[in-house]
Amino acid sequence: MLDQAIHSLAYALGKPTVTGRLRRTAEDFCVTEIPLVEPEGEGEHVWLWIRKRTENTQWVAEQLASFAAVHPRQVSYAGLKDRQAVTEQWFSVQLPGRDAPDWEAMNSETLTVLRHVRHSRKLRRGALKGNRFRIRVRDLEGDDTELERKLTVIGQEGVPNYFGEQRFGRDGSNLLNAQRLFANPKLRFSRNKRSLTLSAARSFLFNQVLSRRVTAASWNRPVHGDAMQLDGSHSFFIAETIDAELLVRVQNQDVHPTGPLHGRGENPVRGACRELEQSVLADYTDWCEGLEAAGLKQDRRALRLRVNELVWHRKAAGELLLEFSLPAGSYATCVLRELLLAPAPG
Repeated sequence: MLDQAIHSLAYALGKPTVTGRLRRTAEDFCVTEIPLVEPEGEGEHVWLWIRKRTENTQWVAEQLASFAAVHPRQVSYAGLKDRQAVTEQWFSVQLPGRDAPDWEAMNSETLTVLRHVRHSRKLRRGALKGNRFRIRVRDLEGDDTELERKLTVIGQEGVPNYFGEQRFGRDGSNLLNAQRLFANPKLRFSRNKRSLTLSAARSFLFNQVLSRRVTAASWNRPVHGDAMQLDGSHSFFIAETIDAELLVRVQNQDVHPTGPLHGRGENPVRGACRELEQSVLADYTDWCEGLEAAGLKQDRRALRLRVNELVWHRKAAGELLLEFSLPAGSYATCVLRELLLAPAPG
């Protein structure tokens, strides 16, 4: 059931008929972090702007801790980046009262220290504005007119803000762990594994609600009682009435309808919105109860993902180059899934 629910999420623009191949090389998928702040130039933390290739973020953090001879807790980063890609992002290393080592000595084929600057504070998880993407799609086949139409619509209206499949682990392993945990709450997981498991569970529930809203064509417009989130903010207000002013704000992507990140507390939505969410979550009562028992609190997430600065180029026959930026916590794969399918194997 879980596998079906992951792969059957509704498409806002219809299931794609165009196919294309991603990540033939790491350079086909480039990600650059958009920082929230820049380092000041002095302080006990060293911030390092690092380019990595085919390595995951946690591995880089471990290399930094080992190289600087510090505890892993003294190394931090704002967000996880794709492994099968070329990415650039900040890391911070706490070195109170110590000279920094020769960071460039770490450089290798898969890791390059591009900058290092002192700062007074460590880099906090989530402390980024978003990410810029440069993605090359190869072996394109299908209707170019459909592709151009969808790209134009996405640039103007955004896409459903699903959590990407990577949130759920290889072959949905994080969701299988959630099933085990909710069936046996005394099951012992490491702190990190437990966190990933609970996060995946409520991301899965959010996706199910969003998919229902996509099917109902209300993922990008308010329904009565919706919690409307201000763009670029976690603040929201309840849409007691849906008037012309609200519709204009939604059309301009100043505010977005939201979906539930389930946990303890009262669901703030009302009316038709609450009825829809309760209808979807009724199939997952044990998961909802498990998240509440684990101590997670109710939260909201925008149903719509604004795709900023979207441009595209046909670089050669059968190739497409996409460039765009997304806010923190969103997934480029949610943009790509509206555009194309992976080619059939063989």
